[in-house]
Amino acid sequence: MWSPGPRCPVREQRARWERKRGRTALELLETEHRYEEQLGLVAQYFLCILRAKGTLQPAELQAVFGPWESIHVASQELLLHLEAGNWGAGLERFCHHLELYTRFAANEEQSRATLQKWLRKKHFRKFVQLQEGRPEFGGLRLVDLLPLPLKRLQQYENLVVALAENTGPDSSDYQQLTRAALKLSEVTQQVSAIGREHENGRQLHRIQTLLSGSRAKGLTKGRWFLRQGWLLVVPPKGEPKSRMFFLFSDALLMAKPRSVLYILHGGTFICQALYPMAQCQLRRIFGHSGGPGGGLLSLSFPHEKLLLMSMDQEALSRWYHSLTIAISSHTR
Repeated sequence: MWSPGPRCPVREQRARWERKRGRTALELLETEHRYEEQLGLVAQYFLCILRAKGTLQPAELQAVFGPWESIHVASQELLLHLEAGNWGAGLERFCHHLELYTRFAANEEQSRATLQKWLRKKHFRKFVQLQEGRPEFGGLRLVDLLPLPLKRLQQYENLVVALAENTGPDSSDYQQLTRAALKLSEVTQQVSAIGREHENGRQLHRIQTLLSGSRAKGLTKGRWFLRQGWLLVVPPKGEPKSRMFFLFSDALLMAKPRSVLYILHGGTFICQALYPMAQCQLRRIFGHSGGPGGGLLSLSFPHEKLLLMSMDQEALSRWYHSLTIAISSHTR
């Protein structure tokens, strides 16, 4: 009677690595085909036509699309290597083009603003809708396609890291894949940092529009936004008063809503105080258990003490956490 030989864990592990490497390589190739195709659609039906017709000047084309065409060329070159099975060499060579993605990320805010400005013009909006109606686009709009390179960058990192992890050290392209994975992770982190800066800028602009009065001018400039919300200010005497708080990395801003009688400033707030977090001492007086009943925070500054209350303990815990982060950033 036949019986299988002894199991070899090392051989079995290598077989699993090889299967996963094969699946990852196939996914990278198939998704790159689709990505290159979509890059080409935007280049062909938008960039080339807008340039030929002179609808947008070169500076405006650059503002909307950034280095789109160079990204497309880099994808085409990568595809040639992937189709030939040159995974390590192809991906390492592709990494020389990754600065295009950091440039693209840095241009994202300008791209969005410039496109929105042009979409308010009837003739441009009609042109965009006509192109988007082509069957090649499958219902996708230009605004859906413009973030494509940044989404693809995250996919590159996930797939190439998985490819490197499932390639044996004795493989001929192991070193190249490892270097490519490290470079992609580095650039992805840079692009994420740029995205956070852009998001912070949007939040600061939004908050600045909510603040009215001469004291509000430039209050948010250069700050890093952390949290906002309503809290009750408990005075030494009298009833607690509801105030809107905006927490930044360096300061806590307290504001009260404008009276409804101020028609021109409806929905805005008056800045009442700006407290420096570098001089803040934070203490949770009650509200540790996470149960019902709310909680109370004490914030002590050199010349003032704030007692802030919330009936929602979970919300108060989030405030305590954010305040702790803001304070600790000044005590390192």
